[in-house]
Amino acid sequence: MLKRVSDIPSLPQFVIDTLKKLDDPKSNAQDVADKLAKDEGLVLRILRLANSAYYGLPRRITSVSEAIALLGFKTVKSIVLAASVYKFMDGAFTGYALDRGELWKHSLSVAFSARHIAKRFKDVDDEEAYVAGMVHDIGKIVLNDYVRFGYSIIVKLVEEDKMPFMDAERQVLGFDHAQVGGLIMEQWNLPERYMLAARYHHSPWELPDEYLDHRKFLDVIHVANALCLMLGAGIGADGLQYSVWPDSLERLGLSSDVEALMSELVDLMAQVDEELSMEAME
Repeated sequence: MLKRVSDIPSLPQFVIDTLKKLDDPKSNAQDVADKLAKDEGLVLRILRLANSAYYGLPRRITSVSEAIALLGFKTVKSIVLAASVYKFMDGAFTGYALDRGELWKHSLSVAFSARHIAKRFKDVDDEEAYVAGMVHDIGKIVLNDYVRFGYSIIVKLVEEDKMPFMDAERQVLGFDHAQVGGLIMEQWNLPERYMLAARYHHSPWELPDEYLDHRKFLDVIHVANALCLMLGAGIGADGLQYSVWPDSLERLGLSSDVEALMSELVDLMAQVDEELSMEAME
């Protein structure tokens, strides 16, 4: 299992260099544009977003550096990471009964939802929540083959014993997809909170004491993921056997507001479908 994790390719070097530029307070939009110039798809995606109806500008933006300045470094960072993660998650994952594109659809749905929820709180960065939502299930790309071979036993535990799918994974395989996801985030050397989102998105109550500063951030990812599963966004074999931890809802002040929030998330799903359609054309 650990060898399979280590065999996953790292992020491309130009992506790593671009992320470094985006994190460097001395960088300007042109510095980032120079790095992004190596990937035509990313350039087109950034220009498309800058010229979208959301910004409603009276003229068309054709300069990448101008588009980066308009969007801001955090948004560009989200786009760069999304494009990098997409190639790993767009396939079919039969171990989880996910057809091609369904894992990516779920991940993107959680990303949009996490960003939407995070905007309620000044101390939770909405773009970081977006990225964390996008990578939370990355462990499934490694665990898929193992789950596929143990599928009948796992599903029996889930259906007959009403065991959460992740607990069944752990019982049958010795690992679960959240543990593996955390290892991948560490291997990619991404910020700590993305590792925590991958590792504890189903079990925020297991968050170690040394990471309690990230608890609210993790609550956002946990709630976004659980609600997207309830809404059927990219749902697979494991989707119906998870629930929302009440403490997370309470800390976020959402205990009495879940139905209204889910209604808002339903509207967001239309934006996810639009994003997926645009990706299919690129």
